Amino acid sequence: MKKYNVAILGIRGAVGQCMYSIVKARKFPINKLILISPSGAGGEIDGHKYVPLTKEVFKGVDIVLSSPGAEISAAWVPIAVKAGAVVIDNTSQFRMDPDVPLVVPEVNPEDIKDHKGIIANPNCSTIQMLVALKPLHDYGKIKRIVVSTYQAVSGAGAEAVDELKAQLAGQKQAKKFPHPIAHNLIPQIDVFVDNYYTKEEMKMVHETRKMLHDPSIQVTATCVRVPVFNGHSEAVNIETKKKITRAKAIELLCNAPGVKVVDDVKASSYPLPINADGKDETFVGRIREDISIPNGLNIWVVSDNLRKGAALNAVQIAELLIKN
Repeated sequence: MKKYNVAILGIRGAVGQCMYSIVKARKFPINKLILISPSGAGGEIDGHKYVPLTKEVFKGVDIVLSSPGAEISAAWVPIAVKAGAVVIDNTSQFRMDPDVPLVVPEVNPEDIKDHKGIIANPNCSTIQMLVALKPLHDYGKIKRIVVSTYQAVSGAGAEAVDELKAQLAGQKQAKKFPHPIAHNLIPQIDVFVDNYYTKEEMKMVHETRKMLHDPSIQVTATCVRVPVFNGHSEAVNIETKKKITRAKAIELLCNAPGVKVVDDVKASSYPLPINADGKDETFVGRIREDISIPNGLNIWVVSDNLRKGAALNAVQIAELLIKN
């Protein structure tokens, strides 16, 4: 089996650390592993020392798993590509670039062939939603999506996790978020744009249309930060051209890659973020036909946002890349 020189850019972050653990656990065919810290050297994992970010560090690298923040990606990803690497970037920098494929392997693996050195990892909320919706879209053709997200603080980084811990311990000060997050909900993720949606909500609109190759799909989103440490949850309502019954939806989802159906309301069994933490699957439950329209369906979708919502998806893209 051919082995590859792999770099992880942004190793000090939560996603970078998760990328490291996943490539090790999945036995990715690595010849040489380089851990890059944009803030400089001075740490290590399992004897692998962090190296600083320089132009020379990409020499001989085949694949870069990148999650250093959008500004750093904007400056350094083209340098890595010029050095000969294929970069799978987890930041928002390249997602809507028409020359950069935006890929979820369970949704649009065929798009990977169009890469020019960069492949973008979608937003965490969009990833888990589309993993669940793709089999339904293939069967019934989705016309409209209404989604409300309940997003864990880990999606905002390690500082946000620490802030929730501190507030649960009695501290009142809010730094990472505009309001206290402990015992609270904040209906704002990222900044507001001109139409009064947030950037996070508009990401779900644009990324969905790009990956499903259908600009006619109507998408509206409300994204909410909740006092959960890890694991995003979503209430998703879809309207389809062809009716999808509850039974058919369960059949389609049970046979879909990356999906696990948890749906037994008599036993109060449905997806929970506490159960998705550390898992690779996207969990779907509360599957029911919408009583307000003829061809509507409601589902509840939960996934580990650091794994499938970021690091795992990037590694799966890399596995798809070397397979093809």
